[in-house]
Amino acid sequence: MNQNKIFEDLFVLEIANNHWGDVNRGLKIISDFSKIVRFNSVRAAIKFQFRDVETLIHKDYHQRVDVRYIKKTLATQLTNNQYATLVEATRKSGCIPMSSPFDERSVDQCVELGIEVIKLASSELNDWFLIEKIAKTKKPVIASTGGSSLKDMDDLVKFFENRNIPLALNHCVSIYPSEDGELELNQIDFLKERYPGHVIGLSTHEYHNWESSMIIAYAKGARTFERHIDIDKDGIPVSPYCSSPQQIDSWFKAYWKAKEMCGGSTEMKRVPPLKEIQYLDETVRGVYVKRDLPIGHIITGDEVYLAIPLLKGQLSSREIMSGEVLIKAVKKDRPLFIDMIDSPYAYNDILKKHIYNRGVDPNPPKHLKASDKLYPWQKGNGQKSRRSAKEHHPPAPAIS
Repeated sequence: MNQNKIFEDLFVLEIANNHWGDVNRGLKIISDFSKIVRFNSVRAAIKFQFRDVETLIHKDYHQRVDVRYIKKTLATQLTNNQYATLVEATRKSGCIPMSSPFDERSVDQCVELGIEVIKLASSELNDWFLIEKIAKTKKPVIASTGGSSLKDMDDLVKFFENRNIPLALNHCVSIYPSEDGELELNQIDFLKERYPGHVIGLSTHEYHNWESSMIIAYAKGARTFERHIDIDKDGIPVSPYCSSPQQIDSWFKAYWKAKEMCGGSTEMKRVPPLKEIQYLDETVRGVYVKRDLPIGHIITGDEVYLAIPLLKGQLSSREIMSGEVLIKAVKKDRPLFIDMIDSPYAYNDILKKHIYNRGVDPNPPKHLKASDKLYPWQKGNGQKSRRSAKEHHPPAPAIS
């Protein structure tokens, strides 16, 4: 079994501190976003941030309201039981419970609450006390790489590989919010090439649209995706780097559009659909003879020419070779059919059937006349009708 399968096409919805220390607000966020998850038929994790506040912040600095991180951490703390309530609600909603622990005690909390995937935040990428504690759980880990050095990433990957622990790497720019020109999405290519055995993802915080980076990242091979989420409630506005339920809905739809446009496997040649083959067959040239040729004649290249249309049963530019022997006579400017030559093609029933099924019928439908026009807005005299081509072929709708 592929141990990295848990990361494939996984969306991580990061609550962070947006519950603001209120369990009911946290439950509302889980409820609102899990509905969007179900509606879009995606697999998603709701991610929390665990901190043992009493030990994480030095006791002498609990009153330092001038330090934003300390002030917000203290203002939004929840008890273990309150987090247990949110984790259970996540499971019942059909989402995967996930957490970023910021200290060793919080790693224990992940185990106690049955957290399924652990996130290593960009700020902790070289915190080896924490990393070693996380590794002891043997749980799958997603690590964000914002602000890291190449050595940090190499050391982290080697550490988890040596312990056979599933690890995914998120390209991340730790700027909140990020401008489009700061996303550096080419780093996805870099990570895929450098760490081929790992799922590569994108953790992103841009705020102009929720579609472009998804489509580009998916096309580049990212397969796990993360955004911060929040709701506009209780007079608390959604921060620019966070996403509302409506924006996450657009994000999911962009994923499905990217998946549709990128198509199937990257590991094998695609199989062209029948309509594509039929379209191309209309552009392939058929083989015609330059002069009358008798039975038994050995055909040379200068005795045939190629022209459109290719008819049903006719040899095409793809099959004709010098040295074919005629078993039927053929007149000048007439098509050379498969059953006119002594060739392996003529005795291969499958290939012969294919050749007779492709191309144009030699006899046009009786209801069509040469004066009929290809497009409905063209009149018989070649003039366009009042309805324009644009009316007949309106532009495609934008991605919703």
